[in-house]
Amino acid sequence: MRRLVPAALAASAASAALLLFGVAPAFATGAPNGPVTASPANTPQLNTTGTVEQVRQLVQCGSTMYAVGTFTSIKHNSTVTAVNNAFSFSATAPYNLTTWAPDVNGIVNSIAFNGTNCADAYIGGKFTSVDGTTVANIAEVSTTGTGALVTTFGHSANGQVSTLLGVDGHILAGGYYTSINNSSADPYMTSLSPTTGKDDGFLKLAISGNYSFAPNNPTRVYNQALSNGGTLDLVMGDFTSAGGLPRQQIFMLNLATTPATVTAWTSPEWDGSLGEATPQDPTNGYPYECTTNEPFYIQAAAWSPDDSTIYIGDTGYHPNNWPIGATPRNGLCDAAAAFPATQESVTHLWVNYTGCDSLYAAAADSSTAYFAGHERWSSNPDDCDAQGPTAIAAAGFEGLAPTTGALTFNPTRARGLGADDLLDTTAGLWIASDNQAGASQCAGKSGHAGICFLPYS
Repeated sequence: MRRLVPAALAASAASAALLLFGVAPAFATGAPNGPVTASPANTPQLNTTGTVEQVRQLVQCGSTMYAVGTFTSIKHNSTVTAVNNAFSFSATAPYNLTTWAPDVNGIVNSIAFNGTNCADAYIGGKFTSVDGTTVANIAEVSTTGTGALVTTFGHSANGQVSTLLGVDGHILAGGYYTSINNSSADPYMTSLSPTTGKDDGFLKLAISGNYSFAPNNPTRVYNQALSNGGTLDLVMGDFTSAGGLPRQQIFMLNLATTPATVTAWTSPEWDGSLGEATPQDPTNGYPYECTTNEPFYIQAAAWSPDDSTIYIGDTGYHPNNWPIGATPRNGLCDAAAAFPATQESVTHLWVNYTGCDSLYAAAADSSTAYFAGHERWSSNPDDCDAQGPTAIAAAGFEGLAPTTGALTFNPTRARGLGADDLLDTTAGLWIASDNQAGASQCAGKSGHAGICFLPYS
């Protein structure tokens, strides 16, 4: 679930070099055996107007779906409704829009709720006003009516907020900021009181560092993925240290301790602990760095239903210091992969290469590990930006066997900029994406720009 520079969505495809964020699902998990069907439901969609717009995250709270991103109007059946970067609709057919549509003047990257309390939503992104009131990148909004700002919750971060997650009475925020709601004690990732928005001290991670081999690459927390058991959180971003431990790309946070602690789960395939393999010395560890244009590459992760396996979806293009066309592909750049969730240093169970196309979103049920981005192929380890001898056309979305990584579900999707979020619920799989170049096709059917829902049968 993206690109590298925090920015508002550009007004045309030619200038749409977006910062995209994969985000963790809310509490509506525990899906039945899959895979989902290849028959998308008639849900609301982006109103394609020629401007590139995008749904960044979909979250369910109670019987309502909440969508955030960067968009100005939504179409459902023949009705077009003006909205500003956030709206909600029924989670069941006929998926009608609600009145909730807070007036947010900039990109909304993430939305979260405090447990099962659906009366208020927490939003984060890059914006300066909600409902006409000055804010800075974070806010609490009532879900009653059109969505008024809750002024008693702190609403100021000095940098973009990329991800929010509600867990056990904490709102876990992450982003580019170094100060949030008048606290600079815990930059880049902070636990906030859901009542006041103040730093409640549950996170003391001292996150620092960045991938220094790449220019213009700031420290940040980018994404989160909560375990189905609710006690472990995968945190993705650009950093080299977290919780006093050397960590890169991703770490596992134990939420059952107070304060939360970084576990021993990591891998030499992304942390460099065994060295950097190069063409001159291919046996020296692993090629754990991707190209300098995409140095932060593990941007999406998902847990298996039993929390024993972690699936990651990667961007990155190709390993740094390796020729672009080097085959077979190696490392984790532009690939889907599975790793044990054992709290120790681990190596992959399988890797499935796209052939140099990015993956930005991941989800899983008991039958299938789902990945989405702007990929053209699956099972393509022997070519780059071309279809290799074993490649299978799998535009925009793929379902892989959890034990082998083989392609088993292939409904396809309009690629656009790349799907930004996958949310698996008991009813089915939601896909958040964009309308670049009029993209609206999902599972062979048009009319699903920005939002596609594939139900379980």
